[in-house]
Amino acid sequence: MSETVVFSQLSRKFVDENDNTPADAQQVVYYSLAIGHHLGVIDCLKAALTCPYPAYQAWVATLEAGSQARRKMEGVPRYGEIVIDSTHVDMLAYAFDNARSQQTAEQQSWSEQMLSMLQAIHQEPAVYLMVRRQHD
Repeated sequence: MSETVVFSQLSRKFVDENDNTPADAQQVVYYSLAIGHHLGVIDCLKAALTCPYPAYQAWVATLEAGSQARRKMEGVPRYGEIVIDSTHVDMLAYAFDNARSQQTAEQQSWSEQMLSMLQAIHQEPAVYLMVRRQHD
């Protein structure tokens, strides 16, 4: 059995049509969607990056020891999943950018993808990443 780490990115949101919210209250649902609260709102996540679990650990080990960024990314082995949102963008972008000089070509590619995903969050704060450890 192999393990992977999957970075899934919010690709869209929609209002659950099976939610029995009365028509006259739909405006509240759409307002909730706009401000990010989940009242009958479904998030659609799309896999954006997948890496083998041992390789993920080696990649995270290239981040500065003891840094907030490294502790954040070490949450995947510890808890099985983490969420990366707009509050993490600057910290993680700085850490992954600084680590590239000591990374392998494969790790640099993942860092580039990570920086691209972080840029998407920076441009649209409602976007986030769900990072999960999966057993295949």
